[in-house]
Amino acid sequence: MNGQSIEAAYEISTDTARVDVDAVHAYLTRSYWAEGIAKAIVAKAIASSLCVSLFDRGAQIGFARVVTDRATFAYLCDVYVLEAYRGQGLGKRLVEAATTHPDVAGVRRFVLVTRDAQTLYEPFSFKSPVDSGNYMEIFRPKIYKAK
Repeated sequence: MNGQSIEAAYEISTDTARVDVDAVHAYLTRSYWAEGIAKAIVAKAIASSLCVSLFDRGAQIGFARVVTDRATFAYLCDVYVLEAYRGQGLGKRLVEAATTHPDVAGVRRFVLVTRDAQTLYEPFSFKSPVDSGNYMEIFRPKIYKAK
């Protein structure tokens, strides 16, 4: 997976050392889910996660991150493809690479949260929880925004 060619110009890599933290931060800080996030937090999250990067001739154009124990649980997050590259199936390629990676392909529970991309994830067997009454969370939606 470290360097698998998608098409002539596109490449997916799971080599965390190749992640362009500046590029990922630039996108995440304007996303609805991590607006205003500090670059140091992005760097720390990348260092502790399974990362899937999408490149166009070496430039980071997409990203997905999996928070996981690599045995029983995985949380897919921070999935994006830059606007200029959308509509080519690249988001699907990112999700496929993330969910089929050998470190997480067999986990018991693989979760994600999305406001508007259910149709991207449904083909990969993601669906609403069977019993969301069991689900609990601590949610701080404005934690990254300046006070």
